[in-house]
Amino acid sequence: MQDFDLVRLNFSPSSLFLLNICLGLIMYGISLELSIADFTNLRKQPKAAMIGLFSQLVLLPAVTLGLLYILKPHPGLALGMILVAACPGGNMSNFITLLAKGNVPLSISLTATTTVLAWFFTPFNFFFWGRLYSPAADRLKEISLNPVDLILSIFLILLLPLLLGALTNRFYPKLSSVLKKPMRIGSTVLLGIFILLALIGNWRSFLEYGPTLFWLVLLHNGSALTAGYLAAWMGGLAQKERKTIALETGLQNSGLGLILIFTFFQGLGSMALIAAWWGVWHLISGLALASIWGREKIPQTST
Repeated sequence: MQDFDLVRLNFSPSSLFLLNICLGLIMYGISLELSIADFTNLRKQPKAAMIGLFSQLVLLPAVTLGLLYILKPHPGLALGMILVAACPGGNMSNFITLLAKGNVPLSISLTATTTVLAWFFTPFNFFFWGRLYSPAADRLKEISLNPVDLILSIFLILLLPLLLGALTNRFYPKLSSVLKKPMRIGSTVLLGIFILLALIGNWRSFLEYGPTLFWLVLLHNGSALTAGYLAAWMGGLAQKERKTIALETGLQNSGLGLILIFTFFQGLGSMALIAAWWGVWHLISGLALASIWGREKIPQTST
């Protein structure tokens, strides 16, 4: 077995600071486009909302645990998979849902809601499901991590920028209107460049451990997309909502995962490699699905 414990990525404190800034700007840009309606919209489609939240917050971590018992990966890789599954939906899910001709208002509402709930569910799911997989549980015992510190970090990274954006939108609507598009595009491009440079800077590690990472992330992401779709299908939702919930479940905020890994896990390479490769792969799989689903003729949306 490859010794993933020895993997340490080339990631400086200044790089971590830049990653925090990127994610904060993305969250701020997203919140400029949010309104109270984006949260209350879930009440208009209660079944789709409940299935979407269940799929994201409960089903995905549970599927991840099952996958770990089947694949039995290195404990560090297992922790990385659990952390990714515990993160809220990724910011690109709304755009990819649009390309896939899914239910964009539902996608925005689910992303916003899971992001707000992340202060509780990310640390809870990470510790709860991590302890249910014995190799990861043993590794967790070696990690000195205060859940309160984790909650505070998520608040500063996700919720504070969202709050500031909401206040800007509420009290300075003209400024918000001007900032919306450049903030969203600029911050996303900046994050993309950052991930690309991180991949280049750690190319040897990705080449050495690439085959293992590729199959783990492929199976994990594929299981997430499939679980979300099946949950919506079994719930009797229409195709637009099935696609939306599949994408919300399969597109995770791996940028948050990377920040947490380098802040609280001393940049444990095995965890970071999973989060970094997920950040690349989920965009590939999401866009590939969108290119297929975008050609479909969709019947009326369910209620």
